[in-house]
This record gives sequence, C-alpha cells and structure tokens, in this order.
Amino acid sequence: MIGRLTGTLAEKTVEAVLIDVGGVGYEVHCPLTVLERMPPSGATATLFVHTHVREDQIALFGFNSSEERALFRMLIAVTGVGPKLATVCLGGLPAETLARAIIDNDLKRLSSIPGIGKRTAERLVLELRDKLAKSGGVMTPRTPSTSGHLEDLQSALVNLGYRSNDVGLIIAALQKESPTASFEELLRLALKRLI
Repeated sequence: MIGRLTGTLAEKTVEAVLIDVGGVGYEVHCPLTVLERMPPSGATATLFVHTHVREDQIALFGFNSSEERALFRMLIAVTGVGPKLATVCLGGLPAETLARAIIDNDLKRLSSIPGIGKRTAERLVLELRDKLAKSGGVMTPRTPSTSGHLEDLQSALVNLGYRSNDVGLIIAALQKESPTASFEELLRLALKRLI
C-alpha cells in the first residue's frame, strides 16, 4: 500500500496530478480543494495517499493531510459512496466543514454538494455522525475565533447568493493563506476572488 508520496509535480489536470518519484510517475486523483493548493509544475509536492484496490483497477487518491485522508476513508465506508463520490464531497466542502456538517446533521449543506441528494446526505449523517463526534470531527480543531470567522464568512457569502461550492473553495484557500485575519479582512479577500 502506498501511504504518502513526495516527488516532483509533473502534471496537473482538473481531477488528478502526476507525481514523479524517482523516475516513476504516479497518477493520483485529488479533490478540488487539494488540487488548488498544489504547487506549480516542476515543484516538489507531498500527498497523503489512499490506495484503492478493486478486481480490475488500482487507483490512488491524494490529500493534503492525514486527517483529510481519514475522512475520505470514512466516507467510502458509507453504503453507496465510492471513491469518486467521496472525492467530490471533499472537493465540494473543505474537510473540516464537511465533518462539521455531518456532525451537526446539516442536510441542506450536505445536499449542496454535486452528486449528493437528500437520501445520501441522510445516510452520511446516519453512518458517520457518531464516529466523527467521537474522533473530534477527525480534523484538527482551529482556534475558536478563526473557526467562527470562517463559518460567519461562509454564511454571509451564501446569503449574498454565491454558490456554496465556490464559497467552500475560497474559504479553504483563505484558511491556509490568512489564518489570523479578522472577519472583515476575510470578507474583503473572498469578495475580490468571487467578483
């Protein structure tokens, strides 16, 4: 099993990257939230990897952290959720937001992810809510003020009419780039990207 890859980013597409490790190119499928944080081609990249084996295929799925990979593994254990749909889930919402939506039984937010209908959202909550709550939401907790600012920002942008998926991607980027910014600064940065 491959658990982590570090190598040169040879190629990046809309759903996967090609990482050259010692002359061997590994194609790794990634959620959009991971792809947007990848360095430019030619730079060194590290991904935490889940190796998915079926009778007819071996596929690699990459993540920025072991916590994201753990959430992916929980998602694919849910009835009716395969690796592709789990990748879409993690691309539709940042991992911490996705885990929080499942714990909070936020069916509306879960149903906003492409490919997730009401029944699948209910199944995610039913099968994962207790597991995520026991594990502390899988994701490493942020400081309360930053977490509150990002949740307020998400709510404000969705209420302004921006698509939930676009907002989720921007919030994931801002969380990494400006972890100590105030709500006003985060709102200004997010609106610049959305307009």
